[in-house]
Amino acid sequence: MRTYDFAPLYRSTVGFDQIANMMDRVLSAETATPSYPPYNIEKLDDDAYRISIAVAGFSEADLSVEVREKALIVSARKAEEDEAKSYLHRGIATRAFERRFHLADHVQVTGAEHVDGMLHIELERQVPEALKPRQIQIASDVKRVEKDVVDAKAVN
Repeated sequence: MRTYDFAPLYRSTVGFDQIANMMDRVLSAETATPSYPPYNIEKLDDDAYRISIAVAGFSEADLSVEVREKALIVSARKAEEDEAKSYLHRGIATRAFERRFHLADHVQVTGAEHVDGMLHIELERQVPEALKPRQIQIASDVKRVEKDVVDAKAVN
């Protein structure tokens, strides 16, 4: 596995800390990324997204959805199972998990629902008005009076 040294980049840039941290996080992650539980990320609109996670075997009480420090953290912990059950084959995984999604600036979690073994988390990008592009109207009939020029009508 190759390692990259981003030290020269850190010395010559200002304000790109989030990008550099993300690159470090991606490159330092283990090669085997966890695949449990499976999930989808959908783009519903220009500023609306949905994360759907397959959580078969978990109830709403077993699931936790939390936003902390620009990260969406979804975790599940199954309550103690009845040890009296005897399985011939156990193919439904109900092991505990924690899945993290890093959120971009201005992305907010607007809701979550648990339906048919799927956990759907709704996200929306809510850009503040101050950061949205705005159209500036150009005026063409503005009478401009230069500084230090006296209007002829004022003198007479």
